[in-house]
Amino acid sequence: MQRIGIATVTSARDDPERQLLRESLLHLADLGLPIAIADRDSGGGFSGFLASLPQFRVVSPRHASLIGQIQASLGEAAQGEADFILYTEADKARFFENGLGDFLRRADLDDRTGAVLAARSEASFATFPVLQQFTERTINELCGEFIGTPGDYSYGPFLLHRALVPRLAAIPPDVGWGWRHFVFATAARAGYKVRHVVGDYPCPPDQREENDAERLHRLRQLQQNIQGLLLGMEEATEE
Repeated sequence: MQRIGIATVTSARDDPERQLLRESLLHLADLGLPIAIADRDSGGGFSGFLASLPQFRVVSPRHASLIGQIQASLGEAAQGEADFILYTEADKARFFENGLGDFLRRADLDDRTGAVLAARSEASFATFPVLQQFTERTINELCGEFIGTPGDYSYGPFLLHRALVPRLAAIPPDVGWGWRHFVFATAARAGYKVRHVVGDYPCPPDQREENDAERLHRLRQLQQNIQGLLLGMEEATEE
């Protein structure tokens, strides 16, 4: 049986966000698995909350960026005994409560598995805001074309073989959320399997509307995702 650890990142801007993360992380902690977490300036006593949970290992990123947090949390998780690391954003309480157990049971892990992604059904995908659907469908189709495995690459949580964690050192900070697509591309090109587990993962009702700031964020995210996929393909080609 494959052993699993968890890696996540947090950055809360205000008390409502800190409370949301507290509630969500308590659900994640219910799994009883070791959790490596990199926090970035959440304040408001949040670091004390993290330190109070025995299975959490809090690490400091070497530089204040999303990539710094990712490298720190996944690097710490890979230091343990886990064969695979579950990466997830920390605010997916609904997934932790209703979908995570089923996802882990259906992951079908073996030594040649590079990544297994939680993927939304078409009905679930349709509940997300229109521009988010457009940008995520675009990167999903590009990943399917270049990685060779069609599917949803954009929902969030995924399992990663620990042997792939060192490749994160090659990701520059400006890639941002494109780090995910970099990892998926390098996994596939290194001969590992990339798979999807489709489930009912709808958009939370309070996140189904998007304002101008969120729409711009989606465009920037698409740019980062394409950059990450491109870098992953280039690195694999050089090897």
